[in-house]
Amino acid sequence: MNVFHHFRDRVLAAIAGLQAAGRLPADLDLSRVVVEPPRDAAHGDLSTNAAMILAKPARANPRQLAELLAEALRGGEGVVAVEVAGPGFLNLRLDAGFWRERIREVLRQGVSYGDSAMGQGQAVNVEYVSANPTGPMHIGHARGAVVGDALAALLQKAGYAVTREYYINDAGGQVDVLAASAHLRYREALGEEIGPIPEGLYPGDYLRAVGEELARRDGDRWLGVPEGEWLPVLRRYAIDAMMAMIRDDLAALGVDHDVFTSERSLVEAGAIERALEVLEGRDLIYTGVLEAPKGKQPEDWEPRPQTLFRATASGDDVDRPLRKSDGSWTYFAADIAYHLDKFRRGFATQIDVWGADHGGYVKRMQAAVSAVTGGEAALDVKICQLVNLLDAGEPVKMSKRAGTFVTLREVVDAVGRDVVRFIMLTRKNTETLDFDLARVREQSKDNPVFYVQYAHARAHSVLRHARETMPGADLSPAALAGVELTGISDSAELALVRLMAQWPRIVESAAEAHEPHRIAFFLYDLASAYHMLWNKGKDDASLRFLVRDDENLTLARLALVQAFALVIAAGLRVFGVEPVEEMRA
Repeated sequence: MNVFHHFRDRVLAAIAGLQAAGRLPADLDLSRVVVEPPRDAAHGDLSTNAAMILAKPARANPRQLAELLAEALRGGEGVVAVEVAGPGFLNLRLDAGFWRERIREVLRQGVSYGDSAMGQGQAVNVEYVSANPTGPMHIGHARGAVVGDALAALLQKAGYAVTREYYINDAGGQVDVLAASAHLRYREALGEEIGPIPEGLYPGDYLRAVGEELARRDGDRWLGVPEGEWLPVLRRYAIDAMMAMIRDDLAALGVDHDVFTSERSLVEAGAIERALEVLEGRDLIYTGVLEAPKGKQPEDWEPRPQTLFRATASGDDVDRPLRKSDGSWTYFAADIAYHLDKFRRGFATQIDVWGADHGGYVKRMQAAVSAVTGGEAALDVKICQLVNLLDAGEPVKMSKRAGTFVTLREVVDAVGRDVVRFIMLTRKNTETLDFDLARVREQSKDNPVFYVQYAHARAHSVLRHARETMPGADLSPAALAGVELTGISDSAELALVRLMAQWPRIVESAAEAHEPHRIAFFLYDLASAYHMLWNKGKDDASLRFLVRDDENLTLARLALVQAFALVIAAGLRVFGVEPVEEMRA
C-alpha cells in the first residue's frame, strides 16, 4: 500500500460526499490535492492541502471547508484524530494498529515492496555514459554511469519499460586521432623508436596493448603504406578495442546496457539526411547567416551562408548550423538523427545523462527533439557535475596508465564497486561531488555507505542471534508476517515503521522527478531511525529486540527488524548495491 495514495483516495471520497450533498461545486479540479508527510512530525502522520486548494474555486472559507472535510474523515478506519491547522491544512493522526499492518505488508512483499504501476509500462529510453571510444573510463564517467543505471532501475520499479542505451561517438575526428595514436603504438610494437608522443595524439599506456595485438595479427602490413589505406582499418580496430575496454570497465561497476548504437552506422545509413528531410518538410531548415558569437569575437569567425536549423521556433535562443565549413555534418545534425531514431524505435520519453561540459547543449537538443518528432517526444537531460577525486582531502594524481586522468577501474579496485555506486548518488547530479578515498573507507556516521550498510548488517545480526537462541522457531519473513504485533508500541518503533511506509511514495516521487539521489537520502534517514532504536534498546533493556521469557514480544520485534532489512535491501537494489549481512573491521 502507498499510504499517501490510500488517504488521498479517502480525502477525494470525502470531497465527493460534500459534492453529492450540494455543499461543494461538482466541477472542482482535484488534480492538485495531495496527501503527504507534514513538515513537522509533531503535527501528525499525514497532511493534506485539500481545503487550501479548493477554497477559492469553491468560493468557501478554507478553514470552514477544512472543518467539513475533517468531520467527514474523523472516525475512518485507522484514523484517531483530524485537526485543522493554520489557514486550512488538515493533519491526520493514525492509530498504532494501522502502522503495525505495514510491517506485515513489507514482510509479505519482500524487496518488491514499493513496486508501483505508475509508469503503466510506458517505454523510456535512458542513454548514459556514451563516452568517446578513445580510452578507458575515468572517475567522471562513473558518475554518469551510476546515475543513469540507478535512474533506469528506479523507473523500472515505478512500472516503466526501460531500455538502457549507450551511444558510441565513433564518427568524429577524435576516432581518427585514436587510429593515428594506435598506428604509432603499432610501429613501436614492431621495434621502431617513436620518442615522445606527439601533441594531439592520445598518450596513455593503454594503447600499447592495442599496438602490440595489431602487430601480432597483421605483422608489418601497415608499415610504409599511405594513411588512406591504414586509417579506416585501424580506426575500426581501435574503436572495437576501446569499446571492449569500456565494456569491461562498466562491468566492473555493475553497469550493463541493453543497446549500443553506433553514430557512424547511423551516418552511413543516411539517417542524417532522413532526419533533415523531416525538418525541411516542417519549414525548419533554411540558408542564412548567423550573428557573431556574443562577447569576444573569435579571430577565425566570418559571416557566411550556412545550412541552419530554425531552433528558435522550438524554444532555443538562436538557430543552429547543421553543416561545417568543409561541407560535413555538424555533431548536432548527427544527434538530431540519433534522437529521431530513438523516437522511431518507440521512445517518446527520452532521458540523456551527460557530463558537466555539455550544459550549453541542452536547450538546442530539446528544441531539436521537439521539432523532429512534431512535439510527440520529450527529452530530459540530466547533467552530472564534476567529481573531485581526493585522498584524505588531497587531490589524487593522474593515472600513468591513462596519461591524463584517474581511471574508473582504479577507483573501483581501490574501494569496491558498491562504494563507488552509492557515493555517486549521495548528491544531486547538478552538484559537484567530492569523492574522498579515505573518507569512504571510514566506519562512521559521516560515511553514508557504511552507515546504511551497518544498519542492514545490524538487523541481520539480530536475526542470526535469534536463530541461535530460538532454534525451533520459524523466523522466515512469511512466518513473521503472521505473528501478533501488538507489542510494537514504543514511539521509536512506530517512528521506524512510519518511515518504512514512506518507501512507496519515495519510489514514485523520485521516479517522477528523475532523481535517484532521493533514495540515498531516504536510506540514510531510515538507517538513522534504526540505529536510534538500537541505541535506545541498549539503554533500556525492555526495548531490546530479543526479550528473555517473552517470545511473543520477541517475535513481534523480529518482524519489525526483518521488515526494516527488506526495505533497506529494496533501496540498495535500486542502486545496484549488494546489501551486506555482516561487517568486519
